[in-house]
Amino acid sequence: MEKRVEFISNGQKLTGLLEFPSGTVKAYALFAHCFTCDKANTADSVIVRALVEKGFAVLQFNSTKSENSDFSNANFASNLDDLKSAATFLKLNYAAPQLLVGHSIGGAAALAVASDIKSISAVATIGAPALSGYITQDITNKDDKTNPPQFILKGKSVLLMHSPVDTMVSINEAEKIYSHLKHPKSFISLDTADHFLSTHSDAVYVATVISSQADKYIQASEKTGETIIKPEKGTIVVSEKDHNFTVNVASDDHSWLADEPLNLGGKNLGPDPYEHLLAALGACTVMTLRMYAKHKKIDLHDIKVTLEHSKNHQNNNPSKESLSDGEQITRKVTLVGNLSEEQKNKLLVIANKCPVHQTLNNKLTITTTAQD
Repeated sequence: MEKRVEFISNGQKLTGLLEFPSGTVKAYALFAHCFTCDKANTADSVIVRALVEKGFAVLQFNSTKSENSDFSNANFASNLDDLKSAATFLKLNYAAPQLLVGHSIGGAAALAVASDIKSISAVATIGAPALSGYITQDITNKDDKTNPPQFILKGKSVLLMHSPVDTMVSINEAEKIYSHLKHPKSFISLDTADHFLSTHSDAVYVATVISSQADKYIQASEKTGETIIKPEKGTIVVSEKDHNFTVNVASDDHSWLADEPLNLGGKNLGPDPYEHLLAALGACTVMTLRMYAKHKKIDLHDIKVTLEHSKNHQNNNPSKESLSDGEQITRKVTLVGNLSEEQKNKLLVIANKCPVHQTLNNKLTITTTAQD
């Protein structure tokens, strides 16, 4: 499944493509193209799709400088900002990325930015040049020995992949990078592959190796429950985060937490289930009132809804399934604007017509089945 996404970096709107596996998302990954390439690059697309088949959800995008190939400080720094913005987008809307893959100059960018993206556990580069500060080396056949490349990637696994017959970026660049990395680090020779992996089998091989290497370093994070299952549109998926009361909640576009308060044994990291219920009714009420006011051109400046749920279990025993008749939701609506009494009364009637209110008031059937 593919989803087109947008996010802001350096004041500009970037478009990206987020691809999901058909089953559970193992982890989220970022793919950094070479700066003169884009997300339509054939070899990179093959690698991305192969990673998706391995269970990764992969975000690829066109950088703000993708059409500029001058390799200047400003150009390179802006692409680092793009990667950080993409990582933030994933963290806020899905889950923080754990794998960072870069091809060519994108590989150099991945190495340079990995330490700034705390969630990254594994980095993989393909045909990447070494760096001196933020300037690429050997693009101009220069080597500043007074300012060697520095990669401070504590706690992150690095996999370097390079072809010995790469005519665009010499394999000597991989040697420079490797010598300045701390363990865990690995190097894989791509034998007869060219710089752009134009042979399909080379691209698939690269993705297979990256996936296998990354698996060793994302499993620990997976066990904490940070990986969130991507649901289909219109579906909510709730999964355990700590195998106690904290749970991940995910829709097709958003993810958040639900929890119990401290006095009930939870960690209070998110609203409890009844708070979610009240929030759904309150949000629906406000949106319905605003929609009506716009349609009728009512001078309604502000809306606030306060909700409270109360119930009394028979004999004060929560284990009993039957409830007394005292269960109710109290909803107080505050309307601010130049409103007549007739308009206020009409708006209160409309509040009762919000879809969530109608669902809660209708005879609701909940069907529970087992799913593999």
